[in-house]
Amino acid sequence: MDDASPVAKITTPAGHDDEASCYPGIDLDVSAINEKNLMWKVDLHVLPWLTIIYLFSFLDRGSIGNAKTLHGIVRSYAGLLTLRLLLGLTEAGLYPGVVYYISSWYKRSETGFRVAIFFSSATVAGAFSGLLAAGIAKMDGIGGRPGWAWIFILEGIATVVLSIASFWIIQDFPDNAKFLTEAERVFIIRRLKADTRFSASGQAFKRAYVWQSLRDWKTYVAMGLYMGFDGPLYAFSLFTPSIINQLGFKATQANLLSVPVYTWGCIVTCIIGYLGDRTGRRYYINLALFAVGLAAYIILVLSKTPALSYFAVYLAISYRLWIEANSVAWVANNVEGTYKRSVTLGMAIGFGNLNGAVTANIYRAKDRPWYSLGHAIVLLYITIGLICTIVFATSLQQENSRRDRGERDEIIEGVENRRAHERNGKFASVEDAQLNKGDEWSGFRYTL
Repeated sequence: MDDASPVAKITTPAGHDDEASCYPGIDLDVSAINEKNLMWKVDLHVLPWLTIIYLFSFLDRGSIGNAKTLHGIVRSYAGLLTLRLLLGLTEAGLYPGVVYYISSWYKRSETGFRVAIFFSSATVAGAFSGLLAAGIAKMDGIGGRPGWAWIFILEGIATVVLSIASFWIIQDFPDNAKFLTEAERVFIIRRLKADTRFSASGQAFKRAYVWQSLRDWKTYVAMGLYMGFDGPLYAFSLFTPSIINQLGFKATQANLLSVPVYTWGCIVTCIIGYLGDRTGRRYYINLALFAVGLAAYIILVLSKTPALSYFAVYLAISYRLWIEANSVAWVANNVEGTYKRSVTLGMAIGFGNLNGAVTANIYRAKDRPWYSLGHAIVLLYITIGLICTIVFATSLQQENSRRDRGERDEIIEGVENRRAHERNGKFASVEDAQLNKGDEWSGFRYTL
């Protein structure tokens, strides 16, 4: 049956002669399941709530730029720093956790667009932070609090409520999600395994899986890659209102003018995610987007014209948002194994976000309105990200070539293979090699 058919044919992964050894529920008939309808059902249960909670998470962090100075009750700079630290500790795991969660539901050719939809909520948050700041600021004086304090208080309360509701709303993984029937669960697990998601039906925890991530070069190159675009992330909310202010707009008007910038970023983020999935050329997309980022910040460093700087802000925000959606999917798709992928994503995204502590302090008040020093440092971050992109793609391609030549073939009991070598491991079956080696399995091919 053609793959474009509503009821797709689920094939056995390469190297498996016995489908029963690979898939759970082998005796269950899933021929009546319509794949498109089922995945639409998954989309509706998985994506909307994740998008909403990330939107409010980003609002919490991004409002600092619109409110400059529970943040609404602080009385000192030390209190502000303490609360920002607590905010980071409680929300740090959300983004890598969600990316990992999405990658556990979708095939590699479907992950990018879903991550883009989820991540686009950050751009919506950027737009809404300006709108909300403009509206909530009118509460100035209510309860003896200034308007900027109410921004943090109201957004914080909403976030807490959403987090509590998430306990009941967010579904588990495909093998035990309550909104799926047994046949639907089996169907999804089979299609994921056919797409080299060998751990789709569950994987028992082993410390070896964590060490696989820690000793994998991809983890550390990915950290540098994330550094290249996560470093600039928190800078936008700091300098965008100030640049718009130079156009002659004050306070509320400046906040409102930041909305089109983020709206544009939201739309194109989804387009880039879709193109990444359709073409499978994430490396080339990253190269193009880093080039956009370099151009944007070169303009920001050199420009002394408000209108030109505002145009560069469009480019800067666009590059930053577009490239993360593409890069997240790229890294997640090239790391197999439930625990290995979670550790790799956590380390890469965590290290990238750590650089926000740097960029949040390089836009000094005395450098207003052009912030040449801050823009120059961000330009360095982008260069690092570009270099890591090239290293990542080149190394993946070289590793694929080694596997094509049989240099990574492991010994499989009962299978004659003159290219197999003990240094690559010895396993009872192909499935055993897949589950234990993950993306290091000789049959796994990295995507560029």
